[in-house]
Amino acid sequence: MKVTFEELKDFLEVQFPQGAAYGSLEALGDGWAEMTLAVEDDHLRPGGTVSGPAMMALADVTMYAALLSRIGLVPLAVTTNLNINFLRKPVAHAPIRARATLLKVGLTMGVGEVFVYSDGMEDPVAHSTMTYSIPPEKYQN
Repeated sequence: MKVTFEELKDFLEVQFPQGAAYGSLEALGDGWAEMTLAVEDDHLRPGGTVSGPAMMALADVTMYAALLSRIGLVPLAVTTNLNINFLRKPVAHAPIRARATLLKVGLTMGVGEVFVYSDGMEDPVAHSTMTYSIPPEKYQN
């Protein structure tokens, strides 16, 4: 692992402060991360379910954390593709949790998947696959 839990948490607070609106880092390992989002009224859509953009944002920032665990603190690593399947309706005011796992990391790309869960439900509410672009070394840090 190229970064510790505390280093990544500090990095996200300083370099990506808006990310706190998308979830908080709960656990980190080599090539994986877990984050939680406390669902508030502004995360809900009409009909009383968690909005797709809220789940997508949580999935995306969780994948970013997983990638940085492997490549180090690279601010310019960016999402190039995100596919998401919404599988079932989350509990409206319960936290949602995401677990991202890297599938492959090369010199210029990282690929992974994220499962999103709603507290109180055993099965995932969403599944996402993502590709991240890793900048050449001259653009890192």
